Amino acid sequence: MNDTKALTEEEVRLLAKDWYHKLDIHAPMMELLPMLADKDLKMIFPEATLDGLTGFEGWYQGVTRIFFDEVHTVKSVDAEIGPGQADVKVVVRWEASRWLPPAARSDRIVLDAFQTWGVKRSEDTGLPVIVSYIVDALEYCEGSARL
Repeated sequence: MNDTKALTEEEVRLLAKDWYHKLDIHAPMMELLPMLADKDLKMIFPEATLDGLTGFEGWYQGVTRIFFDEVHTVKSVDAEIGPGQADVKVVVRWEASRWLPPAARSDRIVLDAFQTWGVKRSEDTGLPVIVSYIVDALEYCEGSARL
């Protein structure tokens, strides 16, 4: 398709909102992959650095088996739109439960994640896609379990 129209702040905000909604409901992989760049994807989480869609698939399959009752609340999305790419600062409140065997109960994680995304327009679909996704810092709420 090769649509070179500049991204808009609204498109970037909607991408973030949709992304986190899909993470909350543990959407099927096929719903998440079109939101990611198929070339040069780089994702850096506290626990792993992922390259490409295959790296993301393995990570996603793992975390959906660890965390449940997830709620992502987007606190802010600040996009600096440039030629060909938007540099985006995202702050999201993440709440999730997990059970670590043989614990008698699950624990709850509540934190704000500060992230930097690179977003571009897909050459194939014309839709915005995540090219880079870096978790810069985690700020735990009082009483939260730790990762």
